[in-house]
Amino acid sequence: MASNEKIWIIGGSSGIGEAMAKAYAARGALVVISGRNQDALDAALTRIGPGHHAVVADAIDRNSLVEAASQHGPFDRIVSTAAIYNPGALSKADPDEAAKVFEVNLTGTFNVAQIGAQHIRYGGQLVLFGSAAAIFGLPNGQVYSATKAGIVNLAQSLRSELWPQVDVRLVTPGFVRTPLTDKNDFAMPGLMEPAEAADRILKGLDGKGFETAFPRRLIWPLKLLGVLPHWLAFAITARMRG
Repeated sequence: MASNEKIWIIGGSSGIGEAMAKAYAARGALVVISGRNQDALDAALTRIGPGHHAVVADAIDRNSLVEAASQHGPFDRIVSTAAIYNPGALSKADPDEAAKVFEVNLTGTFNVAQIGAQHIRYGGQLVLFGSAAAIFGLPNGQVYSATKAGIVNLAQSLRSELWPQVDVRLVTPGFVRTPLTDKNDFAMPGLMEPAEAADRILKGLDGKGFETAFPRRLIWPLKLLGVLPHWLAFAITARMRG
């Protein structure tokens, strides 16, 4: 599919963000990637191809986001994939590390959404990333999961608040092989490669649905827990405590 879109991907130097940048570039879009590390951005840019741009910007540094948006915008799509992850049970999380995860994942996404919305062409997309981990709270859940649940609520709120000026979308991926999931020491059902995830995401964003969620074999059982009576859902999840 040909495209003359301009797309900004925050967190585009690795993982799903880089895979999406490659996919959009392959169909003719002008891609701008941003992140905190110049060397990582430059390396990703060589893999994405010529004619695209990389800019150092930190999701928790509002001034850097404003500068990047002012320099390269307006955009047809802004995609916020930046996140950090420290696996481990919520009850055992280090408070300082937990605060950092909340700051980067939740406050960072808020910053991107608030600032980015001002630099999107009319009807363009603002794409926020939730997670399958955000669908229903499970035993030994993580701080990461809680931040992603907050992002889901933020995306739902902004969908109504900004439409039709901005088309807010939510991506709910399952397990994708990235530097984040490399930290996991447990079996990850439905684990897929970033390129396959990017293909599914782009198809979803080309459609009209608010949420792009995959894979179904992981997503739908979790969504089912959310619609069951609480007593039944908690009876099921209690068996997962180990």
